[in-house]
Amino acid sequence: MNGDPGVLQVRTATYGDVTADPPLVLLHAFPLDASMWDGVVQGLRGLGRVVTVDLPGFGAAPLPTAAPSLDAVADAVVAALDALGHPRATFAGCSMGGYVALAVARRHPDRVAGLGLVDTKAEADGDEARANRERIALAVLGEAGTRALLPMLDTLLGATTHAGRPDVVATVGALVRGADPAAVAWAQRAMAGRPDSTAPLPGLRVPAAVVVGEEDGVTGPDQARAMAAALPDAVLTVLPAAGHLSPVERPEPVAAALAGLLVRVRL
Repeated sequence: MNGDPGVLQVRTATYGDVTADPPLVLLHAFPLDASMWDGVVQGLRGLGRVVTVDLPGFGAAPLPTAAPSLDAVADAVVAALDALGHPRATFAGCSMGGYVALAVARRHPDRVAGLGLVDTKAEADGDEARANRERIALAVLGEAGTRALLPMLDTLLGATTHAGRPDVVATVGALVRGADPAAVAWAQRAMAGRPDSTAPLPGLRVPAAVVVGEEDGVTGPDQARAMAAALPDAVLTVLPAAGHLSPVERPEPVAAALAGLLVRVRL
């Protein structure tokens, strides 16, 4: 099913009890697609409706033609929920997906029943980070294509995964190589332009789960602890043997953390 507010489209897939409300909406990391949540979805069987989302340009979602903006992506996700008939949802996002979840919470707080922030951060990019995103955008649009992203594998996955789980490294590597360069560039520029979401955190008075891999060197445990401390009703989970993509590296405990969040939302 599509969500289309006029300029962007996301692509959704639904699992579990289609009548359950509010659903859990899972938003993927850059530069992957909704398949990164497959193991987590398996662990959430029997816990109501789960909606996975391909963000614009990734997976089955069409390339965006609008100017890069994660706020516009957030609006497209909410429009997809409208099409599914859900006035509210629990939004859980990993990395870039977390940025989108925070944008939904900023722009549409009445639509948020619960919030899951997985290996992500609330702060906006600084000047150096924005410049690096533009460098990557230009590189992937050039001759190198998505090969320019392969060094990211060193930081996306934790040391434990690199040392002992070649299957996970290969799966993530294939998703990175398979991303559309134009979508990669668009997303990098959208992330570079996102506003800071730190100030709104104390006002998000819904149950929240903050999950982070102990080996996450991108948005690590210190940033996760800061978000959990700022949120009024948050449970923090730090996962050993996981890096920046904990839903791929350790899907079972991520599913358990989100299941706990859903229980709190439904109390």
